[in-house]
Amino acid sequence: MLHRTARRCRGAPCTTTRRARPQEQQGQQLLSSLEKEQSGHPKTPAATMSCSDEETLAALIEISRTPEGREGLSDVLADTLLLLPASPARLLLLRLRLLRNLLAGDEFNQHAFIERSGPSVVAASVLSLSSLAPDVVRAALQALGNTAHAGEFHRDAVWEALFPEALRVFSGVKDTGVLDPLCMVLDTCCGGEGGRRRLNELCDEELGLPILVQVVNTASQVEHKEEWLEWLLFKVCVEEQKFESLFDALCSTNDVDSGEYNAKHAFLLGTLSRCLNNHPKEVTVTDSFAHHVFNVHKHAAETVNFTHRGTSPLPTGCPAIDILGYTLQLLRDMCAWELPSPETQGPVDSLLQTGLVKQLLKYLGELEPPSTIRKSMSKGQGDNHPALENAKVCPYIGYRRDLVACIANCLHGRKKVQDEIRKLSGILLLLQQCVIDEDNPYLREWGLLAVKNLLEGNEENQKEISELEMQEPVITPEIANIGLKVEIDKETRRLKLVNTSDT
Repeated sequence: MLHRTARRCRGAPCTTTRRARPQEQQGQQLLSSLEKEQSGHPKTPAATMSCSDEETLAALIEISRTPEGREGLSDVLADTLLLLPASPARLLLLRLRLLRNLLAGDEFNQHAFIERSGPSVVAASVLSLSSLAPDVVRAALQALGNTAHAGEFHRDAVWEALFPEALRVFSGVKDTGVLDPLCMVLDTCCGGEGGRRRLNELCDEELGLPILVQVVNTASQVEHKEEWLEWLLFKVCVEEQKFESLFDALCSTNDVDSGEYNAKHAFLLGTLSRCLNNHPKEVTVTDSFAHHVFNVHKHAAETVNFTHRGTSPLPTGCPAIDILGYTLQLLRDMCAWELPSPETQGPVDSLLQTGLVKQLLKYLGELEPPSTIRKSMSKGQGDNHPALENAKVCPYIGYRRDLVACIANCLHGRKKVQDEIRKLSGILLLLQQCVIDEDNPYLREWGLLAVKNLLEGNEENQKEISELEMQEPVITPEIANIGLKVEIDKETRRLKLVNTSDT
């Protein structure tokens, strides 16, 4: 039971007393009976331990599930902490779950937990196990996460107990149920008043960065995609500007020697892309991060083989292609930002100064035409049309659409970009994207938006389009199959449909 709503506690915890309630008395009676049974059999092996121990803890866990139930169980918390270090694995799991519940939003229990060095006791008890069971680690992290939500004093105590050794061990547990509370603890501790100091420690190349590398490595293997991970990685890579350090640290020895990418790189960029796309108004992107992404994109474009047509959307399973796509989507979303005022400079303005639009037009121009145009061109010539011989193909489904979307966002409200595209002879290229493409869903919609942004308020671009002359109609198979063809009226120069049976 995770308590994700942060509740701040001002100052250091203080000791208070409260009148015992019926549920507290019931909990104390249950725990007392458990203690008596254990004191009578201190060396009973875990395999032969009486099931009454587990039954008592199960009852306490059930009582502590509600705010009313855990409100008066501070004595239960203290006794549970006392028994924790000597607990066999099964009872340790149950006691950690009990602590997790007791610490879920209960300020009194959270204070008592810190007063009794609870974070250190929990961490040491889990690390003492000969082998780490994911359920045990998960319950421990959930308990510590609930504690960290209470305030700065609590976050600092949790961090001191975990960093770096326990975090290094826990991050290696390959279980998605462990990763989510682990990322919750990391993200929570790296927020608030003292969060910047702890975040700097987490990004330290010797102590903290190996933990982040292990988190990404484990998350990529178990395909973990929860929000706590997204927020943590975005905080590290963008807000703390450690993207380049983490990206480089994810390289294996072979990757460094060959200059290639791996699945961890693709996973990191995919996670950052998802976070930016899902929370565009809640995150801030720096110029530094934007330039790093653009540089990775350009390098990936040089690595990908554009002679093999992609048959799936992202992720494709090929790291280089996935990185090409995720960086392009990051650029697309960064270029979509609405700035507070025309005088404000955003990452997109910095990217435009480094030739972003020129590079995107180059990539788009090197591709074969969209499928609708391609079918018309190859009619009667198969795939041997001269314009298709050396053209590149889309390495994943949606690549062309993402290029056009990025250009469309760059064009919005920017006359300099409108003029640049005209000077680069890119108007006709963008017009060709306003069609349906089998390998690029929504290409037509993005193409129309790009042309709209290209022409809006720009008389020079409007004039150039008005002077374009129809050279040859595009006859798609769909039109030909119903016995029609498109011709250009010699007098009006407009298109008209003609029944092929009449010619």
